[in-house]
Amino acid sequence: MKQTIVHVAIVVKDYDEAIDFYVNKLNFTLVEDIYQPEQDKRWVLVEPPGADGRGTQILLARASKPEQEPFIGNQTGGRVFLFLNTDDFWRDYNAMQAKGIKFVREPKVADYGTVAVFEDLYGNLWDLLQLTK
Repeated sequence: MKQTIVHVAIVVKDYDEAIDFYVNKLNFTLVEDIYQPEQDKRWVLVEPPGADGRGTQILLARASKPEQEPFIGNQTGGRVFLFLNTDDFWRDYNAMQAKGIKFVREPKVADYGTVAVFEDLYGNLWDLLQLTK
């Protein structure tokens, strides 16, 4: 048996502001943005640079019910939610800082690699991570 996780949904307030953040701040690629009139929503997929459809993609899912809104930016109760692996930590860390990405934990070198924690536009926590070879 072979299984993979192809999409992870992030609840967002607004499609366009989320696309702007992921594409223009994190340099992600906009894979799909398709309006679904029967549900009055969009199917919006982004992926990290260089993924080329081979990794997990993020579904930007607008909160469509009032009970979903409190989870925007707090999908995991304040824990790091996603892990963005890179082949050059300092290149990406410096580029992200230059684009105004807020880091809430400074870079740390550990046995497993170099890591820092940043927030997305709504406050979800991410690790920027370069694993030790």
